[in-house]
Amino acid sequence: QVQLVESGGGLVQAGGSLRLTCAASGRTVSTYAMGWFRQAPGKEREFVGRISWSGTSIYFADSVKGRFTISRDNAKSTMYLQMDNLKPEDTAVYYCATGGYGSNLPKSYEYWGQGTQVTVSS
Repeated sequence: QVQLVESGGGLVQAGGSLRLTCAASGRTVSTYAMGWFRQAPGKEREFVGRISWSGTSIYFADSVKGRFTISRDNAKSTMYLQMDNLKPEDTAVYYCATGGYGSNLPKSYEYWGQGTQVTVSS
């Protein structure tokens, strides 16, 4: 089993930045891809970005490309999401995920965190 805990969410003005952290415990996640997803009220959970187990392959949704970056520290079992130039449409609960075969689809991940709220005011 793997437990994931997200932190770093909050309220920020448009154009601001936040850094989310996903801390893993339990089984090692160093061999798994890890991903970030988000879900706004009344909408489906959507892909934000993902990183391979080695950190060498990173993919983003078009909506955040150029504004968000992902990194991971396998020694600390931690993944990060740096969000810059935030927009009101980025407002959502952000989730990290791992396990499974890792892709842009939520169903490909086995383990999920509880989520952290990000609110961007205009």
